[in-house]
Amino acid sequence: MKVLSYDSAGNKSQLDYDNFSFSGGEEHIRFSPASLLDTVKIEIFERLNDSSKVIRLMMAVDALRRITAESTAIELVIPYFPYARQDRVCVEGEALGAAVMANIINSLNFSKVTIWDSHSDVSPALIHRVTNIEQVALLGRCEELNKRLSVGALTLISPDAGASKKTLKISEKFNGVPEVIQAHKVRDLKTGDIIKTEVLGDVKGKNVLIADDICDGGRTFIELAKVLKNEGALEVSLFITHGIFSKGLDVFEGLIDHIYTTDSFRPANEFKSNSDINLQIIEM
Repeated sequence: MKVLSYDSAGNKSQLDYDNFSFSGGEEHIRFSPASLLDTVKIEIFERLNDSSKVIRLMMAVDALRRITAESTAIELVIPYFPYARQDRVCVEGEALGAAVMANIINSLNFSKVTIWDSHSDVSPALIHRVTNIEQVALLGRCEELNKRLSVGALTLISPDAGASKKTLKISEKFNGVPEVIQAHKVRDLKTGDIIKTEVLGDVKGKNVLIADDICDGGRTFIELAKVLKNEGALEVSLFITHGIFSKGLDVFEGLIDHIYTTDSFRPANEFKSNSDINLQIIEM
């Protein structure tokens, strides 16, 4: 967790703090009151990729409000919004995870909350005073992709209906120069397994870019890349905002040539590379 202090002149500095976990699992954090004497705004940047970090964030906000007598605005930047994929109750008895997490964030009363490329419109609608930085803006920070898309050197592939709007926005950013092709996946309703993937367009002889928000284990992109390669795509690239890659990059070997992602879920130095895949981290 990075905590920045802004003074009245607009200068910012990083706040040091002590933190540790007690043997019982409780999170502890302590700031120095002296470091906040001329603070008019505080910004907290955190990757909430495990539950202990959520508790630590809550403890940090409480400590900072006590030091500043609740007179200082606190902003939060959480690039990856946890539970965003649990944005509906599919089976009776489940929790609505996105709402639970949004309620926790809202209870901390931040003056502003910034997230990156929300999985759907549900999470931004649930979070108070939120700014959602769209995928197209994040992609704009990658010079290589910008150059290739601007001249039509890449054909955009929307992996499913849910990604269609975002994929079209990327094409629109480049005045419609990149061609857009829709893909479609069919799942077994009982198991959730992908049983068929279709590409609704001609990719033969083309360099293609699949764009989506989250890659966890990667099954959607593996199955899609197989079809793209079989149908004659020369080069398959993947742009993912939130690269979890829980199965590693080896699962994409021989199928996906280039992977572009941000450091929203983990710092760049924590990604494990693969010698056959060109991995580029867009650091924010």
